[in-house]
Amino acid sequence: MPSEFSLRPALPTDADWIAELRTVVMRPDLERLGRWDPVRVRERFLNAFRSDHTFVILVEEQRAGVIAVRPEPEALWIEHFYIAPGFQGQGLGSGVLQRVMGESKDHRPFRLNVLQGSPARRLYERHGFVLETEDPVDVFMVAA
Repeated sequence: MPSEFSLRPALPTDADWIAELRTVVMRPDLERLGRWDPVRVRERFLNAFRSDHTFVILVEEQRAGVIAVRPEPEALWIEHFYIAPGFQGQGLGSGVLQRVMGESKDHRPFRLNVLQGSPARRLYERHGFVLETEDPVDVFMVAA
């Protein structure tokens, strides 16, 4: 894992960079599922982006990824969790997930969804997420 990382609150000006990161990271899974549309991937993110629930992951002051934690009455939703390709496979995702989940002093469970067949599912399972429901495209997971 990169020895040090930090999380800084996202700014509205981060939206374009995050949208581009999303297109890069999600492309292999979306192509495999026959759902790849680069314009739709960006627009869907930009239309829903909320900087107040989003954190940019920094490694040596370089943007390495992003994670959002959206509070809902019954759960904390982990969304838009993307690690830039140059930082994948180094334990950064595990470190970020541990920190975000460990810092929560909340009674609500964490929830998320991941695309069918995505290797990210293994990361979530290692951190206590279990299958809640699924459909042909999405897998919904929960961790108490």
